[in-house]
Amino acid sequence: MKPVLALVGRPNVGKSTLFNRLTKTRDAIVADFAGLTRDRHYGKGQHDQHDYIVIDTGGFEPDALDGIYHEMAKQTQQAVSEADIVVFIVDARAGVSGQDHDIAKYLRRLGKPCVLVANKAEGMIEGVQLAEFYELGLGAVHPVSASHGQGIGDMLALAFASLPEQTDEAALQEESGVIKLAVAGRPNVGKSTLINVWLGEERLVTFDLPGTTRDAISVPFERKGQKFELIDTAGLRRRGQVFEAIEKFSVIKTLQAIESANVVLLLIDATQGVTDQDAHIAGYILENGRAVVLAVNKWDAVDDYQRDLVKRSIETRLQFLKFANLHQISAQQRQGLPPLWVSIVQAYKAAQCKMSTPVLTRLLIQAVQFQSPKRSGMFRPKLRYAHQGGMNPPVIVIHGNSLDHVTDAYRRYLEGWFRKAFDLVGTPLRIELKTARNPYKDKSA
Repeated sequence: MKPVLALVGRPNVGKSTLFNRLTKTRDAIVADFAGLTRDRHYGKGQHDQHDYIVIDTGGFEPDALDGIYHEMAKQTQQAVSEADIVVFIVDARAGVSGQDHDIAKYLRRLGKPCVLVANKAEGMIEGVQLAEFYELGLGAVHPVSASHGQGIGDMLALAFASLPEQTDEAALQEESGVIKLAVAGRPNVGKSTLINVWLGEERLVTFDLPGTTRDAISVPFERKGQKFELIDTAGLRRRGQVFEAIEKFSVIKTLQAIESANVVLLLIDATQGVTDQDAHIAGYILENGRAVVLAVNKWDAVDDYQRDLVKRSIETRLQFLKFANLHQISAQQRQGLPPLWVSIVQAYKAAQCKMSTPVLTRLLIQAVQFQSPKRSGMFRPKLRYAHQGGMNPPVIVIHGNSLDHVTDAYRRYLEGWFRKAFDLVGTPLRIELKTARNPYKDKSA
């Protein structure tokens, strides 16, 4: 499971700027005044071989008793309590403040791995101007400049070095043949009810109130000799509707569960149809390359007109998941459940599919002979051979010349060609194009 980094500090020390630097995005709003970030913001980052989740928090005042700063403090405390690493950010140019001491006292009491970072340290001499920060009692001070990108790599290397050694759970589960199945969807769509029906007992709390499940719950399960690990995730709401701090953290746990799963069962509520949040969850599943099965729950509770609306909305709003099998079910009435398992196992096998280089190359040549790539100016892409570049999801690497001129339409054509040949149902398929280097490009005539 990906480690979680929580960025903590008083207002206007550069937490959001560092968040944008770590995630290589501009998702967090940045401005030169205090208190701009009030909500929690999360994103993904990568450093060397480490993938991680990073949380941007608002200005932290541990002793705030009421008002907006008290609500911000509750959110930050939740992030800190569940994070694997805390990155405590101070302002190198403003020096140590009383609020920094309050935050340091709070972090020392928790005893969690913590990296003390002095931001805005461009052009400063380490050990002289940063010496005062040692009085915070959190060890060495590491100067960085989030706006200029200085010292970020060293900071991340130190942060990951402070993590305890963890066994590769995914590898162990793959060896033992356990399929990790995450059940995801909006609140109150029937995720816990479905798992209870599968288990034959009231293992998970169900209630007619959105947000009953707060954490990702893992339950072992076996069916016809195949072992599963069922993961009931907290429902993902729209960002504007997430109010409670504990519920905000449920979002992160849900995203972690999706990332660590082999297959995701995405539940849609037939009584409400496909919403923006359904599309958001589906996009996150696709972005992480997880195998997916779609199921419309509460199918017995709608009439024929509503059923047609749901079908059309799936065809239009979830068109990018057209490779996934679709089922209409009723978890409460136990209708349509057996075919789900067939699709889940099929999606898992497709995600783990092994494709030999000779077969891929032969299929590639056949695809090009049937339909050649479009010429772009004086260049016509030449696709020469293909090999598999990974699994879960399957990755096909195609080598040739002038492949940067291959259109998106032709890439989709190749994806469909390979999908049909290998029966890749329920899993994303990624096509990577690599152009051969021209040995004469840098030589003068």
